Amino acid sequence: MGTRRWTIPLGAILVHLGIGSVYAWSTLNRPIMTALPTLPWWASPPYTTFTSALVLLGLSAATWGPWVERRGARAAGRLAALCFSCGLIVGGAGLLLRQPLLLFLGMGILCGIGCGIGYIAPVSTLVKWFPDRRGMATGFAIMGFGGGAFLAGYANAFLIERVGVANTLFVLGGVYLLIMLAGASLLRPAPASPRVEAVAATPSNHPRIVSDGMTRAAAVRTPQFALLWGMLCINVTAGIGILAQASPMMQDLFGRSPKEAAAVVAIISVFNAGGRLLWSSASDLIGRRTTYLVFFGAQIGLFLLIPVLAKLGAWYPFLACLLLVFTMYGGGFATIPAFLADLFGTANVGAIHGALLTAWSVAAVLGPVIITELSSRARAALAPGMSNVAIYDQPLRLLAGLLAVGLVLTLLVKPVRARSGT
Repeated sequence: MGTRRWTIPLGAILVHLGIGSVYAWSTLNRPIMTALPTLPWWASPPYTTFTSALVLLGLSAATWGPWVERRGARAAGRLAALCFSCGLIVGGAGLLLRQPLLLFLGMGILCGIGCGIGYIAPVSTLVKWFPDRRGMATGFAIMGFGGGAFLAGYANAFLIERVGVANTLFVLGGVYLLIMLAGASLLRPAPASPRVEAVAATPSNHPRIVSDGMTRAAAVRTPQFALLWGMLCINVTAGIGILAQASPMMQDLFGRSPKEAAAVVAIISVFNAGGRLLWSSASDLIGRRTTYLVFFGAQIGLFLLIPVLAKLGAWYPFLACLLLVFTMYGGGFATIPAFLADLFGTANVGAIHGALLTAWSVAAVLGPVIITELSSRARAALAPGMSNVAIYDQPLRLLAGLLAVGLVLTLLVKPVRARSGT
């Protein structure tokens, strides 16, 4: 295979750069609400855009997973490019015509479908091209998702200031179409592999021989799939909960200005992207289960420490905790495809991964609700003149409790008995 295989991660990164821009859509929220000022709360961003797109991401990944396995990564990448770019263009038309339904159809539905198909498109191909370094390979691809958010945050602000939000969506639709199609053209099937694959790392960190792969139907019926679903859901719930309130949290706890908080949010996207490559590569050395044990064990301590640091006014230790959390948030996404390949084989890992991403759909709703609702209730209960410094204590402790459940689930994961084409 030699150097030929290194164009595959580049193609995957380009596809994910496009769909990863969804994580920067908070920069579009206020301009969209200014363009459509009479929207009820349930029809306004982020509900019709970010939340809807992430829910559709998981659902479409699960629905289209078998099709992706049949047709291959290149066809899937092209379809993802068309859906995502058309979604932005339809959303822009909705703003120009002042039609909220078009905005929801475009950004909430079409973009969400494009995200789901594009997210899983390179995974199966990558783990087959890199059987010796599965974690690193998928980390490269999924790093692009985090990197897309960093680039889009600046691009969105630049374009909105100059051409307005509707035209920004039109421009981005065309640019992402070209980028994602270029990435899709670099994806190609891996050479046929023998019936039995190379030695792979297992959750117990001991080598074993795995079969060529279980079917999705067989894999989703195993307790291992259920455990990984719960682990991913909890890790994403914790991370996305803070992501949804990162800027208000910094303003409430440390008195940072909106501009200062926005700068930290941009830095968060860098650590989110870097953590995807760092932790997934580390999992090739220490094992997938050990990596997830580190995620949950460390984050329990970090989530309990953040309220203490807020009361002390310790800004830089708080920032270090926050950035470390987001490396593990991104790392959880990047490590899970390799974990699936270790447990179930590589033949249908794209379809199995798609089914697992329904956990992301649940977490995309659960995390923001926990942080936003509980902190809002705590804020409302404050007497006039009282400090906001404690309003996030309860949601952070609740998330720490969920992370403890994730730790237990990880300890329960055992290898699947090797089988062939189940």
